[in-house]
Amino acid sequence: MIKSTLPIFLILLCLNACKEASKNEPMENPDVTSYYTEAYRPQFHFSPEEKWMNDPNGLVYHKGIYHLFYQYYPDDIVWGPMHWGHATSKDLIHWEHKPVALFPDEHGLIFSGSAVVDTNNNSGFGTGENPPLVAIFTYHDMEGEKAGRTDYQTQGIAYSLDNGDSWTKYDGNPVIKNDGMRDFRDPKVFWNEIKNNWTMLLVAGDHLQIWQSNDLKAWEKVSEFGKDKGAHGGVWECPDMFKLNVEGTDTDKWVLLISINPGAPNGGSGTQYFVGDFDGTTFTTDQEEAKWVDWGRDNYAGVTYNNVPENQRIFIGWMSNWDYARDTPTEVWRSANTIPRNLSLHKNNGTLELYSYPIANFDEIVEHSYGETPVALKPEQRTQIPLKYGNQSEIRFHMEALDSKWIFSNPEGDSLVLQLNQKDKMFSLDRSKSGKVDFKPEFVLGKQHMPVPNLPTVAIEVRMLLDKSSLEIFLNKGQYVMTNQIFPNVDYTELTLENTSDTEQKIDSLSESKVMRIWD
Repeated sequence: MIKSTLPIFLILLCLNACKEASKNEPMENPDVTSYYTEAYRPQFHFSPEEKWMNDPNGLVYHKGIYHLFYQYYPDDIVWGPMHWGHATSKDLIHWEHKPVALFPDEHGLIFSGSAVVDTNNNSGFGTGENPPLVAIFTYHDMEGEKAGRTDYQTQGIAYSLDNGDSWTKYDGNPVIKNDGMRDFRDPKVFWNEIKNNWTMLLVAGDHLQIWQSNDLKAWEKVSEFGKDKGAHGGVWECPDMFKLNVEGTDTDKWVLLISINPGAPNGGSGTQYFVGDFDGTTFTTDQEEAKWVDWGRDNYAGVTYNNVPENQRIFIGWMSNWDYARDTPTEVWRSANTIPRNLSLHKNNGTLELYSYPIANFDEIVEHSYGETPVALKPEQRTQIPLKYGNQSEIRFHMEALDSKWIFSNPEGDSLVLQLNQKDKMFSLDRSKSGKVDFKPEFVLGKQHMPVPNLPTVAIEVRMLLDKSSLEIFLNKGQYVMTNQIFPNVDYTELTLENTSDTEQKIDSLSESKVMRIWD
């Protein structure tokens, strides 16, 4: 839980804003705090107290603490000179804001990167009894870029001996220089058990480079990947790679994440994945088509935690899109993260698919309150479900995966339309009338489409997390996922389920539950 550390003048401004609360955020009673109650402020997703945030960085677990660093500009709600913001959690649900971790210096701004626990003190920054946290990040020399140079991005490191509370930059920075690659950034480092050394993933324009080191200081490039693989509609960013067991088998495979902007299937920013093999130096795959972690427009630059117990692979993404990230209708702060998700690998109809599903801890803030009577809808029949908790709820149901339409609506005439077309193996989302949509033309580019080729026709689980300005949809335990920002004029008050197939459709286990607010 978080206590407010806002300056007194901001607190007074917030209190005054509460007196004139927008329709989106009606005050429930006069004693409700003004903290984290601005219009469209997420109530159970991480967002900064104020100002601009983008990519999650340095996700690492150490001594019972999950660290979340992130791209942060502390002086405005639009992108500016990048720092590393910092928050910590014991459960990945409730967060404590910490002071800014890394500031720009003579080498440049602090762009994205990762963090590791140097357990064996290979770097020499700590001791065997107190191993250091080491952050690895990209320096961006803005003056060099403006001067037309191509070597303005380099890699630097910093270390902490107090579990992330304070950081010391390495005096030998940068540890990797640049021989003329314009986009050369976003280092993801992990301990390589095959070679017993450190491995770094770096994106270089439209492909991946793999580097290795014994001490986190001296690095050697050992391979490349991707010039002829995957989507190339934009610059590659924010790589990550990890091993996962194929559920129900004895087989392990490696998964590589690459974010790309532009070039996502529904426009703008998105994150693709590759399933393949890693021999310690080289990643290979026979995958021909591009695959996507999330088909919605608002899950970008996501990476996973290092050093998590029991080899869990926990993912967090930035819940926005560069097409309109700077223009969303929020004040005080801008941007939020996705709910932390467990990643798993499954084989369906001969195809390996990456599932993404909320971590188990999320259930601890869901007040399972009531369920609806099972219904059987005849063709073209619909049922309306009043939403008791509006845009702070979890909605679940099981249904036969037949053609259907689901519509969120409110008295203001806003509507968010989701549709499953089983015949075409396609799921779509239309937010063109979902609320405020005119702040940037790119926010609405027609319907979003998600192919669902391996979705079973038997009863599947539909799970939707509806927050003040977002909807995350998980089909069949995370087999297919869409994440989108929404800005309704008031909370949605009704969910309509319509059978658009030519046969009777059964819907059961339908429930709407309140998701508790995570901010104090």
